[in-house]
Amino acid sequence: MSALRLRAPRDGALGELLAGLVPEAQAALREGRVFVGRRRATDPSWRVRAGDEVVVHSARAGDADDVVRLLDRRDGVVAAYKPAAVASIPDHRGARGSLLDEAERLSGARPLHATSRLDVGVSGVVLLAADDAARARLAASREQGAYLRRYVAVASRAPSPPEGVWDAPIGRAADPRLRQVGGREPQPAATRYRVVAEAAGGAALLAVEPATGRTHQIRVHAAHAGCALFGDAAYGGPTRAVDATGAVTRLARIGLHAAWVEVPAADGSRWLVEAAPPADFEAVARAAGFDAASVARALARW
Repeated sequence: MSALRLRAPRDGALGELLAGLVPEAQAALREGRVFVGRRRATDPSWRVRAGDEVVVHSARAGDADDVVRLLDRRDGVVAAYKPAAVASIPDHRGARGSLLDEAERLSGARPLHATSRLDVGVSGVVLLAADDAARARLAASREQGAYLRRYVAVASRAPSPPEGVWDAPIGRAADPRLRQVGGREPQPAATRYRVVAEAAGGAALLAVEPATGRTHQIRVHAAHAGCALFGDAAYGGPTRAVDATGAVTRLARIGLHAAWVEVPAADGSRWLVEAAPPADFEAVARAAGFDAASVARALARW
């Protein structure tokens, strides 16, 4: 069960209402998994009215492959690896188990601020600032075009031309969870891409570098170019792959991985942080027809 939805039968305190209906009520409130309408509720004394919708989301179900780990730490910045199944910041499933929560726990630095985010379904390197100086330095590096990120992506087909820049502005879609080219309140967006390899079935392996950081940017630009990413059902990507033998593989994640980030360090040198593609990404690449050598080529500098 992903969520329990109910209507408050009477006016009263939220904690009292949930106590008789949800065995893990206190933990759900503490972890930020309870919503009254659209507002997150963490206080058991929160007053609800009869008829209010209350939603209690289930806790994240992690496994051995969904482990946040610290990659490096320097100049007030913590570099962490985000598994595909983990949210970058607290979401409807609460703070516990998010990348931000785990990185704070592992590093002992609180609070941390995510200077970039990866969508659920996407894995890779995320930099988190531990102080205002680090936040300002990373923000300045973005403005100066010195905050470099390399992604490897598995696309449903090769874009044309095989190398270039997607620069369509991105705005809000009708579904508030999604984005689209144009859309409401569009913002400038630029994504550099290059085709690294093509598979017999038509899929393409891409090396991608976003110059801006719009929500879902790479996914939206790829879909707009007619080459939605494997596993990205929200933007029209295939959710299954069929190999040459006819075997069907269900794709458990999006074919997108943030492999490395390079930013200026406080002393003016360059700081490179890398995270090798995890096993679940490699499984998507194999299902599309690409071997480890092809994926490695996508990580090399242009």
